[in-house]
Amino acid sequence: MDQPEAPTMIEMELGRLVLRDQSLDLPQYVYLREKNGQRSFPIMIGYPEAAEIQRVVMGVATERPMTHQLLFDAIDALGARLARVDICDLASNTFYAQLTLEDGSGATLATLDARPSDSIALAQRAHCPLFVSEPILEASRTDDSPDVLDGELD
Repeated sequence: MDQPEAPTMIEMELGRLVLRDQSLDLPQYVYLREKNGQRSFPIMIGYPEAAEIQRVVMGVATERPMTHQLLFDAIDALGARLARVDICDLASNTFYAQLTLEDGSGATLATLDARPSDSIALAQRAHCPLFVSEPILEASRTDDSPDVLDGELD
């Protein structure tokens, strides 16, 4: 029996981060855009993950490690590295991601299920590539339609 062909993975980059309020009640948005391309899409995330992404992008250090820094440091202390992040599924308006950890020789040690918001925060810290499957990008893209935030802040 033939295995279904794996979907094409498209490399993405952080397009923008929308922090609407320092409230746990309001959704925040991270926009990913196609690296070397035009397509983009938003993911609704929580404030703690948005704040971590902002800290990494702005180069702000905390006195003590926050959760994402702690996980990043633990991966390093175990002799691994975050090699890539894949946003690999979309079901019932929920995105799913995977973290790929490698050893020093490039061998895959583990593939872990993770929330996209945590995955994006870790990818920013690790400076590793971030991918999304072609079908998810096509189903979620907003670059050819009005910005989803237009009108929400009126």
